[in-house]
Order: sequence, then structure tokens, then C-alpha cells
Amino acid sequence: MNRKKKLVINTYAAIVQQLIILVSGFILPRLIISHYGSATNGLISSITQFLAFFSMMEMGIGAVVRSSLYKPLSEHDDDQVSRVLISSQRFFRKLGLFLCAYTIALIIYFALVVDHSNGYIATAILVGAIAFSSLSTYLFGIVYQQLLNADQKSYVQLFISALTTILNTGFGVILINLDARIETVKLLAAIVTLLRPLLLKIYVDRHYSLDLKLKLTEEPIKQKWNGLAQHIATYVLKHADTIILTVFSTLENVSIYYVYHLVTNGLQQLIEILSTGMAALLGNMFAKKETKKLYDTFESFEFIVHIFVTAIYSVAGVMILPFVSIYTRGVTDANYIVPTFAVLIVLANASYCLRIPYHTLVFAAGHFKQTQLSSILEASINVVVSIVLVFHYGMIGVAIGTLVAMLYRTIYLAWYLRANILNRPFRHFVQHFVIDILTVVVILFSTRWINITETSWTDWMIRAFIVGVIACAETLGINAIFYRRIIKNSIHLLFKKRNPA
Repeated sequence: MNRKKKLVINTYAAIVQQLIILVSGFILPRLIISHYGSATNGLISSITQFLAFFSMMEMGIGAVVRSSLYKPLSEHDDDQVSRVLISSQRFFRKLGLFLCAYTIALIIYFALVVDHSNGYIATAILVGAIAFSSLSTYLFGIVYQQLLNADQKSYVQLFISALTTILNTGFGVILINLDARIETVKLLAAIVTLLRPLLLKIYVDRHYSLDLKLKLTEEPIKQKWNGLAQHIATYVLKHADTIILTVFSTLENVSIYYVYHLVTNGLQQLIEILSTGMAALLGNMFAKKETKKLYDTFESFEFIVHIFVTAIYSVAGVMILPFVSIYTRGVTDANYIVPTFAVLIVLANASYCLRIPYHTLVFAAGHFKQTQLSSILEASINVVVSIVLVFHYGMIGVAIGTLVAMLYRTIYLAWYLRANILNRPFRHFVQHFVIDILTVVVILFSTRWINITETSWTDWMIRAFIVGVIACAETLGINAIFYRRIIKNSIHLLFKKRNPA
């Protein structure tokens, strides 16, 4: 199977998986809010964000592992692939000890300090169950997952992930409707997630000739500590908002934040589908030193991401408040309609998604140490600004901190790329950014006539479809004026018949 076919299959698999996750992410929280209340949903959201340290590994250490695998995989060097996996396994085991201690600390903190309205033991079990789900997925199976991603076989682990998500959602819906305790729901989810690492191991054992008993004479993964540093910084960036609200605000506000986060994060995951196969493709081209092909492919990738982000987040900006209004209809223990916060959180997540092509290529090239400081600065900006503003502006202050931080790193990565990897002018990014802003203004102005207040789900979907059609048409139309050459190149790359394996 050549690189183009793998990219297509990986993209379709990612779409299916993210749609399943998106649907699940809307079903279970709504049931939890209606059956257990906003405080319980806020508690679960807060625990999940604290424990997201586990799942964020893939964006830090996992990226280092993948960048170390591109070259030996392209050369079919099974021994070197085995060495990289052995080293990563040892590293994750050491890290696992820390994560276990971290989980114990969280159990004590949540049971004794944050919430014990359902009893100390019940809260402790809830934290432990959610933690076990993360540990089983990202410690036991993460090495095999990185191997498949680096080898452009992401579709395998994506389909397995989709299967476990469906099972978790189905069992969760049944248990909640049977009035089971929330701890029981999460314990069963933890058991189901054990399937994922087990199935990953079975697949890798059958399709790869690995020797995980080789003795290492030198370290095959050179920048794993830099990857860990970036991972920690990314974790702080993406989850500081919930943590700050947990510490300095109320669980009701955490629940409100999480409902908006469901929308923006779901859209972010859909946008990141575009990079599911691109990271391995760009890494393979970089390892083989296919400079011209790398430049053209990245240019098309950048263009496609900007188009998708502009169109999708413009629709989100228009439709998010009526969505939240319908989603939380009947919930009276908190006010979920916060327009200013909605605008800021949509802008922050859009700016984060715009960095995807730059971030993907920087990591595919293995430039972890070189960009480490910027990731730390980004997280620091988010934390400092959010804490300073949260006392006076609440969730809005936190959203401002997130927006400022994400804008900084997006601009930095585009600037870094211009001189250190592709040698392309920074004005390309500036032009994209200006055209994105122009397009958003046009979309917002042209959809003002659509009445989106007090709607049902059917009305909301119809109006969202109309806004979506307008946004897509205007985004494509405006970009076609400025990027005719890139559009032609993108079509050529996507549909040409021959593509080297």
C-alpha cells in the first residue's frame, strides 16, 4: 500500500473515530447533568482534566518516539525499530511510577478538599476509575500506538479506539438510565478500556518482526526529555483553565466551561483529523530528504487547514450559543449562556487549530529541543494571565489568557518554520491570517439575517446547515481569488494517479 492510499484510509478512519467520540461526548455529559446535576458533571470534568496528563503523552513523548521511527521504518530496519520501542517502553514504565503517585495525590485532593458530598470513598473510587482508564490506554498500549502511527497505519488503532468508545457509551447510557451510581458507570468504562491495549498488542505481534529483548548499546531516542517537557507544557496549556476554575471558582462554572469545551474541543479533534496521516507522511519525506515534495505537500496541507478552520469555527461562532441553550434546556442550577465567553473560547481554539500544519512539520522533523522554550512560555502566559483575570472576570478572564497564549505559540511556530526547516517567507503565514480574518467578517455579516434564537434541535440543525453552506462557499470563493496556484497543486497531489510508496 503506497503513501497516498495510507493517507486516505487514515483520514477516513480518523473521521469515523472522531465523529463517534464527538457524539459520545455530547450524549454522556447531558445524561450526567440531568441525572446527577451540574456539580457532579463539573467534578467529573475537573478530574478528567487533571488526569489528562496521561492522554497528552501522545503529543509529547509520543511525538519524539514517532520522529525516531520514521527513518528506520523507511529503511525497513527492524532492529532499530525494536530498539526505539524498547527504549520508549522503559521510559514509560519509569513515568508510570510517577503517574501512580500523582493519581493517589489526586484521590486525596478530590476526596478531602474539592468534593465529598457523595462520601469520601465514592469520590475516591470515581477518581481511581477515571485514572485507570487513562493508565490502561496510554501506558500499556501507547508504544504500539506510536509504532502504527509512524508507519502510517493509524487506521488500526483508530478503529480499535472507536470500538471501545461505542462500548463505553452504550454501557454508560444503560447504567445511567438504570439509576446506577456514577462510580459504577466509570468503573465499567475503565474495564472496557483494557480491550484497546490488548488488541493493539495482538495486531503488532502478528504484523511486525520485532525483538524486544535486544540489548541497547546507546540511547536510540535522543530528545525524549525535551518531548516530556513540551508534553507537560501542552498539558498545562490545554487544561489550566479547568484547574484554575476548580481552585479559584466553583464546580458549576467548571461544568459551564466544559459544555462549551465539548463543542470547541470536538471541532478541534475534527480539524486534527487532517494531521492524522500527515505527520507520518511529512516525516517520511523529511527522512528521505525529498525537499521539493515536502515543500509542495506542506503548502497544500497549510492551505487546507486554514480553509477548514476558518469555515468550521465561523459556523461555531454563529451557532454555539443556540446549541448550548438547547443542550442545557431544563437545567436550572447554573446559567450556561455566556456570550462573551463563547466568542473568546471559539477564537482561542481556532488559533490553536491554525498551528496544526506548523506544529506537525516541526515535530515530524524532530525539532523538540529547539522549540521547547516557546511551549513553556505559552503555558506560562496562559496560567499567569488567567489567574490574574479570573478574580475579576471569572471564566471570561480564563478565556482571555487562553487566547493570548495560543496566539503567541501559533505565530512562533510559523516564524520558526520559515528559517529552520522549509526556508519559506513568514509573509505566507501573515497572508493566510489576514485572509482568514477577512473571510470570518464576511461570513458573520452575510449570516446576520438568520434567526437562531429559541430553536428546537431540528431548527438548529437546519440553520446550522444553512450557515455551513454559506461559510463553505464564501471561504472557498475568497481563497480561490488569492490561492489559485495552491488549489491546482492541492488537486494534483490529491488525485494524481502515480505516487511513490
